[in-house]
Amino acid sequence: MPQGLPRPRVSGVTPARLGPLLGAPPVPQGPWDREAVVVSAAALKAARGRPPRDAAEEIAEGLRGHDGVAGVRVRPNAFLEIVLAVPGEIAREIVTAGSPGTPRVSLPGLPDFPRTWENPGFVVRFAHARAAAVLRWARDLGVPGEGFRPEALDDPRDRAVLRVLAELPSRAAGREPAWEAYGERLALAYHDAHEHAPAVPAGDRRADEVHTARVWLARAVQAVLRDLYGELPSKL
Repeated sequence: MPQGLPRPRVSGVTPARLGPLLGAPPVPQGPWDREAVVVSAAALKAARGRPPRDAAEEIAEGLRGHDGVAGVRVRPNAFLEIVLAVPGEIAREIVTAGSPGTPRVSLPGLPDFPRTWENPGFVVRFAHARAAAVLRWARDLGVPGEGFRPEALDDPRDRAVLRVLAELPSRAAGREPAWEAYGERLALAYHDAHEHAPAVPAGDRRADEVHTARVWLARAVQAVLRDLYGELPSKL
């Protein structure tokens, strides 16, 4: 359990990477349209007889020495609010290392029909099919797969998807992860991003770094949905 934090600087800070430093993965909080905040109660366990606020300030000072942390605030109750500098790193982490600890949800319990937004089975299947379509279109249109810049995922819709993906470590470590509801929330967030923050260029527009970043986001969503549900359709 932390008594302050080790000083080596860590780039690409994500909730999963903060977990070992804090003793448990921090939990995302609030909308991420302006800042990506995760919350940790690490100081309550680290206090060991000291005032928890003192322990929290000590941990906060150590966190401020890490690349990828835009800021740390200490609440009156000694909880830490940690602002991630580049939440898009979460997409890179999932694509390259996989999603942490997600069990299988029974897809047969989620019917394909009716194909309406009220049916979670359709919502999940269609989200996976849309992510798969993005990867096909990106290949056809020459969207570069290399040169991913996670800071390009700064549209509020992209950040909403990252906000849901950021829950993975704390849910996997929790007692009641509610994976089925989580999968539907991730799918709905991705539908909104797919429709309003397109991953492929329209018309004669050339692909740029935001399109590459959104292709990586599609890959991350696809990976998590597959981890949760197993095989899902690539087309509907």
